[in-house]
Amino acid sequence: MTDKEINAAIAEACGWKKPARKTVLNEKGFFVTQHAQSAPNYCADLNAMHDAEATLTEDQLWRMAREIERNDEQWYFRATARQRAEAFLRTLGKWEETQK
Repeated sequence: MTDKEINAAIAEACGWKKPARKTVLNEKGFFVTQHAQSAPNYCADLNAMHDAEATLTEDQLWRMAREIERNDEQWYFRATARQRAEAFLRTLGKWEETQK
């Protein structure tokens, strides 16, 4: 999966909706489009992954840690945001292998 696909899948799993846009009148009387807050970049932000991991049960957290240690051969607490994102989706059964 690409980083964009991973971020979208995690956002969906955490309950994020697609960002909405609305048109408002600014102080000069012009219509401008405001974009709602977009989903975090889970692949690059450990804080975002911490928030995502907070949605998991204790059992899922243990499975996620084992997934990292098995696939990346390193301790969970040293995993990058990208490694945690992949393990998060694998734990939830939402990981999709990319076709080459």
